[in-house]
Amino acid sequence: MILYIWRHPKPMNTEGFCIGQTDVKVDKRKIKRLANKIERFVRIKQLPKIIWLSPLQRSLKVGEILSQRGFHCQVSPELSEINFGEWDGQLWAQIEKKEIDDWCNNFANFAPNNGESLQQLFNRVEEWLNARIFEEGGKIESIPILVVGHAGWINAAKIIATSQDIPKVAAEWPRSVNYLQYSRLDF
Repeated sequence: MILYIWRHPKPMNTEGFCIGQTDVKVDKRKIKRLANKIERFVRIKQLPKIIWLSPLQRSLKVGEILSQRGFHCQVSPELSEINFGEWDGQLWAQIEKKEIDDWCNNFANFAPNNGESLQQLFNRVEEWLNARIFEEGGKIESIPILVVGHAGWINAAKIIATSQDIPKVAAEWPRSVNYLQYSRLDF
């Protein structure tokens, strides 16, 4: 299976905030710019106009534009960013230092209150990927899957694609892909 995944456009007014599943706004021009990039990519690669989206508006809004251009959009909650629970939408500076230290030192298994751990995110990503492989009948030469996703989800998928272990401490977490950038992952 080949997965082409674009990171959503940069959200507005989120500097210094812990943003996971908080539904934040994105500039309409940036949404349109990503939709244009994806449409051009699909035309050049001669791919079917089918794309998967997270239900968060920074992904979903791109799909709304693509839908108007003939794309079939499929929304999946499993594509959402990690759930930071009670931290989500808060200023990082307002989150207790001890909690952040606990998270950094037990990166794979720590979950903020009402949130999910990195292990739970990986489980969710792997479930979604396995479901797509099953839909394709496990064929190696299947139709590529297109996605508009989130940095944490993309990093988890990259780690899974390369059969690496889940990071145990925060320092092992890879740098996020840039906004509007796409990654090709082969499974």
